[in-house]
Amino acid sequence: MLMWCTIDNLTYPELGILSWRLNADDWENDENLKKIREARGYSYMDICDVCPEKLPNYEAKLKNFFEEHLHTDEEIRYSLEGSGYFDVRDQNDQWIRVAVKKGGMIVLPAGMYHRFTLDSENYIKAMRLFVGEPVWTPYNRPHDHLPARKEYVDKIINRGGTQAVEAR
Repeated sequence: MLMWCTIDNLTYPELGILSWRLNADDWENDENLKKIREARGYSYMDICDVCPEKLPNYEAKLKNFFEEHLHTDEEIRYSLEGSGYFDVRDQNDQWIRVAVKKGGMIVLPAGMYHRFTLDSENYIKAMRLFVGEPVWTPYNRPHDHLPARKEYVDKIINRGGTQAVEAR
């Protein structure tokens, strides 16, 4: 069964997911975005247009995004335009679909299995944020032996944690 929510009614803090509603129309001057970046150490950012017209190898990349995977660092995405879905696993390994729309910022903790897809509009302009140099290496499931996964399971799944796994 697939549960649905948006970042505005995300009711799964026990999974370590963080989210904000920000001003995507004036992101360059948004004090809230600046505060989040400073507090969490997000020193690098870029902007990625995900649509058939602008993303090289669009079909292959979208297929990769939708393959269930994890990262050894947080995945931080801020929708400046368009929308899509992050599917994440709950403590019982069931899917939760989180709709991310313009102005929505989401942080998935390191070690969390997830996948991403676009909605029927086939477009999102997303800001990607990173701590330090950008690394986007997907580890397709299963990769339960990775330290980031073990830490996520220990802090979040096994203990029913209520906080995000901190970025390193």
